[in-house]
Amino acid sequence: MATNLEHPKANPSSNAEKSPENWTTGDEAMTGAQASYLKTLAEEAGDLEQFDPSLTKAEASLRIDALQEKTGRGVDG
Repeated sequence: MATNLEHPKANPSSNAEKSPENWTTGDEAMTGAQASYLKTLAEEAGDLEQFDPSLTKAEASLRIDALQEKTGRGVDG
């Protein structure tokens, strides 16, 4: 029996995997959780002076991705 539910990665037109630049709320201030995680990642990366509390949700998401790459956190493998 087939269902209409698909994994987001199996359906490229799904909005579950939108790029941060395309988020409807991407221009809103980053969330408290994003700010906290960014501070943690920046500390681990030795990059705390780069923490910018004025980032938007989308900007924070992109910065988190970059710092995860740098620190190895959140990277599968």
